[in-house]
Amino acid sequence: MAKAKTKPESNEQTLVIVESPAKATTIEKYLGPGYTVKASMGHLIDLPKSRMAINIEDQFQPEYITVRGRAKLLKELQRDAKKSTNVLLASDNDREGEAIAWHLHNALRDKTDADIRRIVFNEITPVAIQEAVKHPGTIDESKVNAQKARRVLDRLVGYNLSPLLWKKVKNGLSAGRVQSVALRLICEREREVEDFIPDEYWTLEADFSKGKSTFTAQLVQYKGAKVDLKSEQAVNDIIKEIEHSECRVSEVKATEKTVRPKPPFTTSKMQQAAANRLGFTSRKTMQIAQQLYEGIPMGENRIGLITYMRTDSVRIAQTALDEVRDWIGKNYPGDLPEKPIEYAVGKGAQDAHECIRPTYASYTPASVKEYLSRDQLRLYTLIWEKFVSCQMANAKTRTTSVDITAGDALFRTSASKLVEKGFYRVISLLSSKEDVTGSVPALKKDEVLDSAHQFYPEQHFTQGPARYTDASIVRTLEEKGIGRPSTYAPIISVLLDRYYVTRSNKQLVPTQLGKMICKILVEAFPDVINERFTADVENKLDDVEQNKIVWNRFIGDFYVPFKHRVDEVDANQESVKGFLDETTDKVCEKCGKPMLKKLGRFGFFLACSGFPECHNTKSIPLAKCPVDGCTGEIVERKTKGRGKSFYGCTNYPACNFISHFKPLENQYCPKCGWFLVEKFDKKNGTYKSCINPACDYLHSAEDAAEKPGGGED
Repeated sequence: MAKAKTKPESNEQTLVIVESPAKATTIEKYLGPGYTVKASMGHLIDLPKSRMAINIEDQFQPEYITVRGRAKLLKELQRDAKKSTNVLLASDNDREGEAIAWHLHNALRDKTDADIRRIVFNEITPVAIQEAVKHPGTIDESKVNAQKARRVLDRLVGYNLSPLLWKKVKNGLSAGRVQSVALRLICEREREVEDFIPDEYWTLEADFSKGKSTFTAQLVQYKGAKVDLKSEQAVNDIIKEIEHSECRVSEVKATEKTVRPKPPFTTSKMQQAAANRLGFTSRKTMQIAQQLYEGIPMGENRIGLITYMRTDSVRIAQTALDEVRDWIGKNYPGDLPEKPIEYAVGKGAQDAHECIRPTYASYTPASVKEYLSRDQLRLYTLIWEKFVSCQMANAKTRTTSVDITAGDALFRTSASKLVEKGFYRVISLLSSKEDVTGSVPALKKDEVLDSAHQFYPEQHFTQGPARYTDASIVRTLEEKGIGRPSTYAPIISVLLDRYYVTRSNKQLVPTQLGKMICKILVEAFPDVINERFTADVENKLDDVEQNKIVWNRFIGDFYVPFKHRVDEVDANQESVKGFLDETTDKVCEKCGKPMLKKLGRFGFFLACSGFPECHNTKSIPLAKCPVDGCTGEIVERKTKGRGKSFYGCTNYPACNFISHFKPLENQYCPKCGWFLVEKFDKKNGTYKSCINPACDYLHSAEDAAEKPGGGED
């Protein structure tokens, strides 16, 4: 049987099967007559959702079925394959894609005489697709086994732990090998945040002048010691001491620093950059990256703008290096290094794919702007800037630091500027504020300045550990070897969807339900719900893929002691069902029975204790309305359209009070009596604040100390 060609014989018909319709549309245009490109829409054959479907007695063999609702599509592909001379399986070049190809091969081979082969590619461009079609290969069985091992292991863990949670905590809960470890990390960080008590400290800045130039410097030493100001009085004492002192330049130091470009994006680094620079969630980043990869309509053509977006490698193909160096040489010849810059692939990286990069450097953000949505353009710009800059010359910065003495006080200011732009010539969205800061006039040592004529004392509070954000949890998961590029976004999504975690000011905060589940699982299964086990599993899956170990033997070593422990916990763990339900003093206005505070899929709510006879439910009151004379309560509401949360009075429209900050339940300001909210900003981190705009109350160490044991309400 002849292999597939980009120009098949007139009597040959080649069926190409990809995963998504968008990809199918793009690739079909590249291949032309003689080729039909169809989409499998992901997995057509998989484990059923209704039962475990792992045959423990038969060496953990999975029991696959046609996915519900996909039988019609599978039959269509079988009919298309029967009419074809060649079938090319073009699912994604990773473990999941290899498994999809393997299942398709098994489902098609008895329905057609066609030659069924496997093709892989890293980018959807005419050259890459045509090269892949010219060199079809076979399915990588070891990669399929690695996917099978992960799927079976996750099924064994999830389908044993989840029913345990249903029985002991609440129906509808889920647990998983990776998601539960991520939840543990978030809960442990939350305990650190809750235990932290901020300390007050002060800083002092002053304005100095030379002629018409004025600049600001910060106090760094007093009487030869590092500054440690604990109160406003301490600051005022220093000001009083030095305000009429001579101000003299004691030192001027200039240092130069070489700034090297950073490697191109991996999946985790792209998600972190998109979160920090663009405010994207991990899920949103991956959705947009998928669109850029599968192809964007540009005039009459549909063009894949980036390479495959699930990778942990920074490797760059030689053709891409040649193309980007050619582009740099034409546009920035002075910033083209003599040789291509190589970046070390991280330890443990699978290296199945290249880095994430634009398919062509010549597709600049400006040249494709008209074809992209705002968010597509912003993410593409990050990817393009990161890749092109990684093959450009180093930049150089010069930092000038000036010390000024005023009596016993030493003030310092510094400014940095780029003296050689290098790779910064192509960077805008990715630029760092740290590399270019402020300015100072030309000063010389021993030069006398005008006396400090304006002081700026400022109160601060020490910041506790930061809660995880999408960016920082992805970074932590990657550093600890938990999960793989394809799983980072789904891990966060499932924790949010299950209401184990909520987002607050882009931070990930565990709910009471999340904390309870984490406590039960960690105490009952410390050897499974921990980062070492999860990272070790990833290493073993890599070993399966490299044919170093047998997949079901590795599963067997894990399952026997795990199942024994599940049975022990099932027999001995005390049930906490209904533990989170609370009686309230609220009365159902429909039947007069007491209302209960219950936990649902989207958080706590009030439900009538007369259920099922009475179905009345209400939102939880979070605080009393602060408006004078109003008897209403503040509850969570949703805006129309995107459904963003805000907090308003139950007496609306008679009372139109709203807050965009969530009230801290039953916590009120000791100064004015209005309710407290939790706020966040980059300067102060997370802190409590009064919602009253006329009140300056902030939660501090002194407030906590007023409570028995230094605790909070």
